[in-house]
Amino acid sequence: MMSPHQMLLRACCFVVAVPIFFVNAHAQLVPGTGTRLAKVGDNFEDPDWKWIPNGEKASREQDEQVRSPTGFSANRHWFESPKRGMPDFIQRVETPAEGLPDSRGALKIQTLNSGIPGRPTGKMEQDDLIMSCASKVGAISVSRNPSCTTRIWLPPFDQWEKRSGTHFGYRVDLKTTITEKKKTFLISRTERKQEDYWPGFFIEFHSKSDPKFKEDEAKLLIRGNQLGHEVPGPKLTPGWWTLGMSMTSDGRVHFYASPGVNDLTAADHLYSAFPYSYQAEYFATHFYNSCNLYDGRTWSTPFIIDDPAIFVLR
Repeated sequence: MMSPHQMLLRACCFVVAVPIFFVNAHAQLVPGTGTRLAKVGDNFEDPDWKWIPNGEKASREQDEQVRSPTGFSANRHWFESPKRGMPDFIQRVETPAEGLPDSRGALKIQTLNSGIPGRPTGKMEQDDLIMSCASKVGAISVSRNPSCTTRIWLPPFDQWEKRSGTHFGYRVDLKTTITEKKKTFLISRTERKQEDYWPGFFIEFHSKSDPKFKEDEAKLLIRGNQLGHEVPGPKLTPGWWTLGMSMTSDGRVHFYASPGVNDLTAADHLYSAFPYSYQAEYFATHFYNSCNLYDGRTWSTPFIIDDPAIFVLR
């Protein structure tokens, strides 16, 4: 079985797959059910909302450099990933049309230099924007049935980066316990350790500038099945979408999506699985990936998010 890290690298490649029929959720929990956690989340209504970069971004995944201090939002609800760094453009903007009622602010996310600062690779790279959760309320046991939701605005296709592949991600940080075999001279033993993994959604674009495709289209990919492979989801239209994930006490992850900004319902269920064959034990947070071709010139597709929230049933 491929590790989550290996599977993450595979996200750089677009996936063309035959659509599947999704099965009904087992022990279904609609994201947004229960109590919304007041200490985490954001609605971007504060006109003074701002991001504080704190110098060059981190790139520990590529060259072991964190470049502390890392970036964060002034309200301390968001922080830069020490693993991959932060998007280059994180700014409060006016909520696009047909957004949540009474919403006046949302957050635009876009990146340019997505890898090691000053070292373009000509390959797809990604930056992360992570919500502060575990540091505020602790890691949440799946026995409490946590879930998370977000609204994401997709721009018209003529504003997308002219590239086929992954453009954006919305994912969760989960923790489980695995057993590893350790072998030393004449001695074999097993050790148990905590393992992080990151199921979620990727937004994939098929560009008409690519000879493989006759027209622009976007699709939702779900990461993933028991091997961590992407599962094909619905086609995406420009405008607002609501995405959500829930974790039930059996350690399963449930994926939901719906066009528009209405709260998710049972009818919006897409897929349920034990991604990577892992049984979730704790939910740490949710976060976003901003992806582009890192050539030093090409900006990523501009996505706008609103009202990301975390809930618990118990």
